[in-house]
Amino acid sequence: MASSPVPRVRFAPSPTGYLHIGGVRTALFNWLWARKTGGAFILRVEDTDQERSTEESRRVILDAMRWLELDWDEGPEVGGKYGPYLQMERLPIYREFAERLIARGRAYRCYCSKEELDAQRAALKAKDPKAMFRYPGTCRDRKDQPDRPFVVRFRAAETGSVTYDDLVFGAVTTPNTAQQDFVLVRSDGVPLYNFGSVVDDVSMAITLVARARDHMVNTPPQIMLYEALGYAPPAFAHLPLMLAQNGDKLSKRHGAVSVEEYKNLGYSPAGVLNYLARFGWSHGDLEIFSREDLVQKFDFAAVGRSDGKFDPKKFADVAFEHLKRPDLTPVRRYAKMVIPFLAAIGITAPDEAKLLHAIPTVRERARTLREAADAMDYFFRPPVLDEKAKKKFLTPENTDKLSEFRSILLPLATWDETTLEAAITAWLASKGLAIKDVAQPARVSLTGRTISPGLYEVLAVLGKDESLTRLDRGIELCSA
Repeated sequence: MASSPVPRVRFAPSPTGYLHIGGVRTALFNWLWARKTGGAFILRVEDTDQERSTEESRRVILDAMRWLELDWDEGPEVGGKYGPYLQMERLPIYREFAERLIARGRAYRCYCSKEELDAQRAALKAKDPKAMFRYPGTCRDRKDQPDRPFVVRFRAAETGSVTYDDLVFGAVTTPNTAQQDFVLVRSDGVPLYNFGSVVDDVSMAITLVARARDHMVNTPPQIMLYEALGYAPPAFAHLPLMLAQNGDKLSKRHGAVSVEEYKNLGYSPAGVLNYLARFGWSHGDLEIFSREDLVQKFDFAAVGRSDGKFDPKKFADVAFEHLKRPDLTPVRRYAKMVIPFLAAIGITAPDEAKLLHAIPTVRERARTLREAADAMDYFFRPPVLDEKAKKKFLTPENTDKLSEFRSILLPLATWDETTLEAAITAWLASKGLAIKDVAQPARVSLTGRTISPGLYEVLAVLGKDESLTRLDRGIELCSA
């Protein structure tokens, strides 16, 4: 198969659980490279772990990729000429490639049973507890083909070395003495990782394999396989690892690590990608990037070699920056993203004009979409009065001030922040009052809370009729 002139990269998750943010970083770098170069981004599902792979996990992964807007050009639900894109649907392909290697003398059938190998391991451990078991090549030169279950093993080189030029780590050399005759295909016909990955990358014309650096141990045997099959290896780029604060591999015990959790917390998908892009990659001193910026500026040459520690606070800060800035999250996009969180607190089908008006009043304070929905609650339904605020501010001595405040608003023909501020400021001056003398009684009447956006902003979003109705209720409570 001729190599493709167009860059082709892939992300190959296993559907054995949620989509980990470390995996997303790998997917993102591949996606960015495909979009920057005009290449193809392939999504491939490595579902050979039949005990742990589930349809539900596959759905969760695809949903997470869609939420992040990491669209794939080929793969599940999209198709493509190099499919199928689920490994368990590709078993005949692996069988064909394995037979090809056997015919060339580069692989062989191994009839050693698990019990035989376990006994050899136990004997070695008894002799030297620190020794690493290596398959002794029992079936390497076996000519008979008994009617017994077998695995297919690769005939690894015993001398020489494998060298490749990593786009991140530079030249990497591994002596072949570090290899053994590893299994390609199990007795049930299912490939092991290295063989399945190479066959898929070859048959899908992948030109670059970008993945976490803990896969560097897999690269030498995979290069051996490419050469044994007669194909030039793709380029490789190994990415620094994402670690927990204590230096361990990041996992759920260190907090939220799945895409779904961040989605449910109300993070911006663009903010999630921004933080992950900066994890191991840099572009000068810049910290905040739009999706378009990342596509334009990303390059593997700027990927570092050092592992990093995941910082939940910085992650939250970057995500908040995306929600806060209209240039990164335009108001209509913000509205689309916050609607599910409004629905979660019982506000379904909010008035679009009011929502677009309300968002600018909360976006600089609400750090997540969940917080934004809570902050806008009272714009769309009668407020629930905070009892402490009611007792403190809706009192008899505030009745007259609140009534006069309402009377100033009643004749206004124009209802916007500028007009409201001018009318209220003139009234306060005529009475020798400051805004603080009436702001809290009015705020509690309008929102039920002591903390809200500016008074003029709240009045403008609520509209004249609703504002006057709520002030009437506040005046009644003052009188009571």
